[in-house]
Amino acid sequence: MHGEYKVPGGKLVVVDVDVVDGVLSGTSVSGDFFLEPDEALDVVRSALDGQPADAPTSRLAAAVDDALATAHADGRLSQPPVMVGFDARAVAVAVRRALGLSTAWADHTFEVLHPGPLPPAVHTALDQVLTEELAAGRRGPTLRFWEWVEPAVIIGSFQSLRNEVDLEAVERYGITVVRRVSGGGAMFMEAGNCITFSLVVPASLVDGMSFEESYAFLNQWVLGALADVGVRAELSGLNDISSPAGKIAGSAQKRVVGGAVLHHVTMSYDIDATKMLEVLRIGREKLSDKGTRSANKRVDPVRSQTHLAREAVIAAFRAHFEAHYATREGELRPDELARAQELARTKFADPAWTARVP
Repeated sequence: MHGEYKVPGGKLVVVDVDVVDGVLSGTSVSGDFFLEPDEALDVVRSALDGQPADAPTSRLAAAVDDALATAHADGRLSQPPVMVGFDARAVAVAVRRALGLSTAWADHTFEVLHPGPLPPAVHTALDQVLTEELAAGRRGPTLRFWEWVEPAVIIGSFQSLRNEVDLEAVERYGITVVRRVSGGGAMFMEAGNCITFSLVVPASLVDGMSFEESYAFLNQWVLGALADVGVRAELSGLNDISSPAGKIAGSAQKRVVGGAVLHHVTMSYDIDATKMLEVLRIGREKLSDKGTRSANKRVDPVRSQTHLAREAVIAAFRAHFEAHYATREGELRPDELARAQELARTKFADPAWTARVP
């Protein structure tokens, strides 16, 4: 079995391996990385042989690190081992890919969905439905763009409703409040003022990654798409995307039993900051934690940096994704939409769910 892993910003690691009686056997490690001393490569190979074929990334990486440390301590290595352009975890990921337990972007075809305006509760329900459909093997990975029929505040799964939302203000403006299944912070949305998309991927795509690493991994293409429309952006904090002018977007994740990951991103296009500050209770502590003096400056609109129509920005994002990954035009199945509408009625539009954390 053959697996390859290109370290982001680093080198290629290639593993060829057999499985005999449930354990790794005859493991070969190669690549364009740098490793000193030369004999360390044999230590890496031998550390993997005998490991369980279903060993997680963490166990395989630890086996390599421990073997190298031991080999240096007992004199089998003439100097402390130095790995340049890769590390033990990269070797472990390549092993998992060889075994079919870890996958790469190129191993999947993504269905791109843009179903048009829907109620906020249906959008949050679709996140749950599409993630569960992938976990159940009834659908492949998807990239879905959201459109709106009414203004909304979407709060994170664990946020306090009364602490995050001014209920009098949302009633005054006719804004719907919906709680989503993923964590993270509140999002203020009106038709035309934000760009939101959900990525549903198999857990194998982020195999062995911490939550922090998976955020960076799944947001990386977004930085490229922003560059295409003239915005120089970078990852900031755990789940934010920022430019020199300020925060652009936030992302959130949810992992479900069965092996599926929901990752969604919301970025402001032309946000009404005054209204946002009336409906969202953004405390001084949160602002100061982000090094910001004024809440009006927390979110920097994409429109001011691109000078493009929102539709053009979405088209550029879609074109970037389709240029880098295998995709096909998709649409929601009638049963998926029907289930989402039922979930919207029984869960996401239910005040008991919205006030789950009062």
